[in-house]
Amino acid sequence: MEVIATTNAPKALGPYSQAVLAGSILFVSGQIAINPETGEMVQSSIEAETQQVLDNIEAILTEARFRFMDVVKTTIFVDDIKNFDAINAVYAKTFKIEPPARSFVQVAALPKGAHVEIEVIARR
Repeated sequence: MEVIATTNAPKALGPYSQAVLAGSILFVSGQIAINPETGEMVQSSIEAETQQVLDNIEAILTEARFRFMDVVKTTIFVDDIKNFDAINAVYAKTFKIEPPARSFVQVAALPKGAHVEIEVIARR
């Protein structure tokens, strides 16, 4: 097992790793829209928030020498299911061809007032 960490994505908010590589499988912890350069949440729009989340995930994938095309499963947590279409529009730009399996779940609340959190599993 190898812990993956990068300064190009936000630091963990608690006692967990940004990602863990177990053999050929990478488990990326849920990411919210914290800008790693400022440490501030991006909340200008649900689209901007979703893009920051995906940018954070990409930074972690890159650190582990993975790409979005290696992602086999995503789980999206939202605080309002009404954002489904807006999140999908941004998500679809990242996963254009053969998108991974996915769950989309509404929850009561997310850390730091986030409206979307995404975790991924990738495999080489």
